[in-house]
Amino acid sequence: MSIALRDARVRYGPLEALHGVSLVAPGPGLTVLLGRNGSGRTTALRALAGAVPLSAGAVVWDGADVTRLPAFERARRGLCLVPERRAVFGSLTVRENLELGAADLPAALEAYPQLAPLLARRAGTLSGGEQRVLALARALSARPRVVLVDEPAQGMSPPVAARTYALLGALDACVVIAEQRLPPGLRERAGRTTYVHELRRGAVVFSGEAAETTVRSGGPPGSSGGPPGCGPSGPGVDRTGRGPRHGRRPWPSG
Repeated sequence: MSIALRDARVRYGPLEALHGVSLVAPGPGLTVLLGRNGSGRTTALRALAGAVPLSAGAVVWDGADVTRLPAFERARRGLCLVPERRAVFGSLTVRENLELGAADLPAALEAYPQLAPLLARRAGTLSGGEQRVLALARALSARPRVVLVDEPAQGMSPPVAARTYALLGALDACVVIAEQRLPPGLRERAGRTTYVHELRRGAVVFSGEAAETTVRSGGPPGSSGGPPGCGPSGPGVDRTGRGPRHGRRPWPSG
């Protein structure tokens, strides 16, 4: 199980947001797309979901080219995208939002029990963190094969955020999340590896395991800085920023 971008390019009018990006998210497992605002991480998620068309390159899912498969067909096959904004239907109740996503209601409430007293509330009246919880509950309980989430813990309290990352990390699915920094607890997880692709200005500048990011940056996990030689032309990344070179651990195929 895997989903990948192969030499993907995405344009917004005259501007190119992704410059030949290649990355693989193996599953079941967790992959983090790291990058500052404008780095291309959100565009990469949307490209995987089919929400934006590629101007060149391909999207490959379980070895099959799905580049021309529309977003709704990818959703029917088990791909779920949770965008950063407008992830719920504000005019519908919490219960209706969950039912609309064909979610398992008991499973959704087991994941996030705090939704139970809110079932009759309109989603638009919830706080930002509560809306995020609702969107994720709907996605997690729908038993997806691929889950793509842009900043999953935005607006959440630390305990709820920690539970969210634990739930995402335990899914029997290919999970890809976009973050500005590597969340606490994802660098080292018992029995599971977290993979990281760092994007900068629409190109991949690092690909590897999350545990490598501390060594690479010389600082806290997910730090985008680092010593000389760790930029787009540094060790393990070729001059195009497309991923590991010789001497690096082979990247999972898919």
